[in-house]
Amino acid sequence: YLTYRGMARCEAVMNRYQNESRKDEKVSQTITVTGMILSALPIGEYDKRVVILSRERGKISAFAKGARRPNSMLVGTTSPFLFGTFTLYEGRSSYTMQQAEIQNYFGELRTDIEAVSYGFYFLEFAEYVTRENNDETEILKLLYQTMRIVVKRSISLSLIRCIFELKMICLEGEAPQVFSCVGCGKQGEPYWFSAAKGGLLCRDCVSKASDARRVGQSTVYALAFIVATPVEKLYTFTVTEKVLEELKQSAKRCVDVYIGHTFRSLEMLEFL
Repeated sequence: YLTYRGMARCEAVMNRYQNESRKDEKVSQTITVTGMILSALPIGEYDKRVVILSRERGKISAFAKGARRPNSMLVGTTSPFLFGTFTLYEGRSSYTMQQAEIQNYFGELRTDIEAVSYGFYFLEFAEYVTRENNDETEILKLLYQTMRIVVKRSISLSLIRCIFELKMICLEGEAPQVFSCVGCGKQGEPYWFSAAKGGLLCRDCVSKASDARRVGQSTVYALAFIVATPVEKLYTFTVTEKVLEELKQSAKRCVDVYIGHTFRSLEMLEFL
């Protein structure tokens, strides 16, 4: 009888230990990340699959179960552009969103078709270049600041796009050389810009690049500012139409050479 009681106690202790271990394991699988929703797709009848660019884990995908039900806790928290903190359950092969606290909805974008078209392009660009379990803090910061300036409209949307594209390429580790000739290192020369060669070329080196385009000194200053300036102070200048046109050409060539991807959202931008 005493032996039986001892075995029962031992079994009870073991069960309690296992239950506590499972509880600890479940807690450890719940994480909270800060980030922005890049895209959201309907799954099944009531669910969604969202892609979040997070500060803690880079780009991650998560299922939002029941997010399309009218009485769901997740209604209104699983749309593109939303920035906030997201509590996720980390399973073996996927994340499941449990709750969200939205800090910025960027609701003003939804009333301006031109602004929202640019916004979707920036989201698609970020989703394409970012990766899971990678430090994407600076890109998240750039994306957030870009959405803020799109809403504010203190500079033109075309200039915002040029700055965003060039800075994104810099953050990806492909910054063009814009402080001297990439071929020979000369400074203070008339310059041409070549994305294929990696930056500015002087008159002695320009023949080496078939894609080189002449850029004025003001454009060189603008390129240098974009490359060297922290994200927080990036959208603080404006340019003339001539400089903007040269920046557009330079940014487009950089995107073609370093990104090499056709973005669907550009179709709407080209139409506008």
